[in-house]
Amino acid sequence: MNAKKKLLDIVRDKIRFKHYSYSTERTYVHWIKHYIFFHDKKHPAEMGKYEIETFLTKLATKDKVSPTTQNQAFSALLFLYKEVLGVNMSEWNIQALRAQERKHIPVVLTKDEVSELLQNINKEYSLIVHLMYGCGLRINKTKVMSPLDF
Repeated sequence: MNAKKKLLDIVRDKIRFKHYSYSTERTYVHWIKHYIFFHDKKHPAEMGKYEIETFLTKLATKDKVSPTTQNQAFSALLFLYKEVLGVNMSEWNIQALRAQERKHIPVVLTKDEVSELLQNINKEYSLIVHLMYGCGLRINKTKVMSPLDF
């Protein structure tokens, strides 16, 4: 358990050293933990190509994640092996079953609906909402940002 915690601390330190975003740090640590637990807490240094393929295939088949999510998990593992463990993976040729692309049709408001929405916003929040809409800003569902985060 202590060795795993130490490994994740090293991962965090390496991510911060490379100036990756906090969101990327959280995501990579999540997928690395998920990978380790999937393989019964076996240390990644004791695993390799086969375990990565098994994990990524499980994400696609059993968990039915999107291709983007599977790529995210794969990127986290690449970072772990290459940057943290110093393993040359260039000859591994990872062949995991790929996740299926799902058709996603975004919900988009019409011009009239946007206009009506902006007209009915409380005056107290009107400027904020207009700026958010005009700049294309969105809410990050995973973390509430405060002014101190900037």
